[in-house]
Amino acid sequence: MLNIVLIEPEIPNNTGNIGRLCVGTESRLHLIHPFGFEITDKNLKRSGLDYWVHLDWKEYQSVAEWKAQIPDLSRVFLMSSHAEKSYLEQEFQDGDWLVFGKESVGLSEEVLAQFENHLKIPISKYVRSYNLANSVTFLIGEAKRQIDLK
Repeated sequence: MLNIVLIEPEIPNNTGNIGRLCVGTESRLHLIHPFGFEITDKNLKRSGLDYWVHLDWKEYQSVAEWKAQIPDLSRVFLMSSHAEKSYLEQEFQDGDWLVFGKESVGLSEEVLAQFENHLKIPISKYVRSYNLANSVTFLIGEAKRQIDLK
């Protein structure tokens, strides 16, 4: 099972879509406060449709609370547009943690400094960033492809 981590997600539709993706790929979703919405937000439920009841998810009040329960910090991968290494160069394993920041600014320098593995998604010079739900889709797809080949 992959662990998908959203730190301070802001847009309920993205989180709802990612929740549905996690149900479909049998991944666990980890949400770290503060959120830009309420878990009961109608947009979150609309995006997650009726799949939300099947979602394996946990929420945390802080990055420290989440980090304390990770068994192997070397298997945590943070997505950053400033990373040198592409996610396509990484060998993923079952149980890995794929971490994404909030839609407006990504992951903070404070969070990035706590972990060694930073990955980027290659992107054209004409685009600033991908939608968060699309970014998660890229990573889950590649990680699941690799895991299924083993």
